[in-house]
Amino acid sequence: MRSLSASEMLWLFCVLHPVSSFASHQLSVPFTSSSTTRLFATKEARPGYQPKWKKKATLAEQMGGTPSDLSQIGLKGDIPVVFQQGNVTKTTVAFAGQPLRDVATQAGQFIRYGCGKGECGTCECMVDGQWIRPCVVTVPPRASQDAPPYTVRLKEQTTKTVSSGKFYTARSFVLGFWNNLLGMVGFVKARRDAKRSWEERLEYEELIRVKTLEKRQARLERELAAKLKEEQASGSSSNLLP
Repeated sequence: MRSLSASEMLWLFCVLHPVSSFASHQLSVPFTSSSTTRLFATKEARPGYQPKWKKKATLAEQMGGTPSDLSQIGLKGDIPVVFQQGNVTKTTVAFAGQPLRDVATQAGQFIRYGCGKGECGTCECMVDGQWIRPCVVTVPPRASQDAPPYTVRLKEQTTKTVSSGKFYTARSFVLGFWNNLLGMVGFVKARRDAKRSWEERLEYEELIRVKTLEKRQARLERELAAKLKEEQASGSSSNLLP
């Protein structure tokens, strides 16, 4: 009797094995919309769900805005620092020698950094008419109590222009025609330059050919003259013999 292979035994088991009562019960349950909602409902939609975390209001938001006395919201320092970027101004306080990038983070001022070593100049800002790099600069000491705040002017962020979304416009046709015209002019100019270079090359090759023929002719003439001299010398020596 031939023994069954593993695939045949698996097929026979699937055919002859009865469906369990649990599976038949699950298949007999109608799949209604309410059960679908309960099955795929998110945690936030479930009744009585309490999220583990939620965004908390800052101290300034709890007090209805930034107070005049910054110490009320936990900021400490004796030097007022102001960050200006366009029409947006953010104020904070700091101590002398404190890194300016930490002060900017404390004030919630975003500064784009690059290398972080003061070499690339990505974070350059202007203070008192001079460009500084906040990634390596610290807050200088205040000259006096009546001195103006340490004001840092940042570069304004450039905004991208949004196109109209139209593929065919009058401007696109004009620009396309102008682009094609420039391409044709450039092609004609390049073709003329190439033709001029080709003609100069042919002239140079012809000059080389002529010079080569002249040198060859001169060499042949020298060889012929030398041969005639040898013949004359041999003839004169034979005449002198008795």
